[in-house]
Amino acid sequence: MLQSLIFDMDGTLFQTDTILELSLEDTFNHLRSLNKWDTATPIDKYREIMGVPLPKVWEALLPNHSSEVREQTDAYFLERLVDNIRSGKGALYPNVKEVFSFLIENHCSIYIASNGLTEYLKAIVSYYHLDHWITETCSIQQIESLNKSDLVQSIIQKYGITNAAVVGDRLSDINAAKDNGLIAIGCNFDFAQEDELAQADLVIDDLIELTTILPNMNNSLLN
Repeated sequence: MLQSLIFDMDGTLFQTDTILELSLEDTFNHLRSLNKWDTATPIDKYREIMGVPLPKVWEALLPNHSSEVREQTDAYFLERLVDNIRSGKGALYPNVKEVFSFLIENHCSIYIASNGLTEYLKAIVSYYHLDHWITETCSIQQIESLNKSDLVQSIIQKYGITNAAVVGDRLSDINAAKDNGLIAIGCNFDFAQEDELAQADLVIDDLIELTTILPNMNNSLLN
């Protein structure tokens, strides 16, 4: 059994899709009210780049806008996300709490390493009472490089982790595992892409699979 599991949040534990379109539509309606947007909300474009830090999201979605407008849009989008979470409009993926309970019972510590912003992550953890199981929730905001590999490295160093896996749905999660000598477990969920998952050590279709995979995991994967 591994010493620790480091989970991504969006598209891995939290069904971001449940509030994504709603929050993005709110945000672009706001831009329209300010006469700063006059076409359809770029939801498909956002789906393509899900998993990258939000500053890079706005560079992609608002390529012709100033950095000031992007920052204001980012702040508004965060407000809408948090409000929708606190209103109960989001959802965890199936079996999150069951898997977390299993991990704690088997002396495996749980961490979150997410490209999401701190306030957003706090809203999810608080609303679903995930702090009952999670040792620490870490945001990309804590890392100057905005690189998830560096975020995972900071967790490893802080807690002296040597035997662990990163669980996530995108290439940034897989790279964060490999860059730090950890096992990469890919989640074949909503935002996952086949070519990215192909680079993971293991791929799951449901989090509950972790309860059977982890006890039998061959330590040779760590070599």
